[in-house]
Amino acid sequence: MLFDDTYKTIEKPTEGIFRDRGSKFLAYAYPINSENDIKGIITNLKAEHPKANHHCWAMRLSIDRGVFRVNDDGEPSGTAGRPILNTLLSRDLTNIVVVVVRYFGGTLLGVPGLINAYKVATEEALNQATIIHKTVNDIYTISFDYLQMNDVMRVIKDDNLAILHQQFDNDCRIQVSIRKTQVEQTLFKISKLSGAVAKYDHSL
Repeated sequence: MLFDDTYKTIEKPTEGIFRDRGSKFLAYAYPINSENDIKGIITNLKAEHPKANHHCWAMRLSIDRGVFRVNDDGEPSGTAGRPILNTLLSRDLTNIVVVVVRYFGGTLLGVPGLINAYKVATEEALNQATIIHKTVNDIYTISFDYLQMNDVMRVIKDDNLAILHQQFDNDCRIQVSIRKTQVEQTLFKISKLSGAVAKYDHSL
């Protein structure tokens, strides 16, 4: 079975704005690698916009379209987080969070008006973004004896692995990022090296 191990995300944070009947919707899009990234982003935006009425958001973190989170932050259910998410899905973007900060202008927009506002604000932010393609990678830590250094480094070079962290002593460790479709091939090479062990850490 072929595994599609590429996905689309945004290169760097972008912003967009939409106004409707006095209300202002400020959209902020960020590339992310884990759910842990979201908390700091929300905290910073709440500190930046303490007088805003709502900080609504949606995020995707997997090429699986069923993996997502949405937050309406006090808006009527389904009128904020879901339109943001649907925009991400329609553009096939993942590893991304979009937060839309709303300042209420005094006039109720109604359910259709809110859905449109959060959707358009999100689109405005994404229209500013540079879309990039990335690969789904697994992170492994290779442990080995110092004498195996050349052999391990040869595998890393031949398989074009990205080194994330390294520690060289009598017992050496190198943390590498391996493309999902390449994992089996790389682990087989490492397993043939005497005294070298690769341990799975997590996926990116």
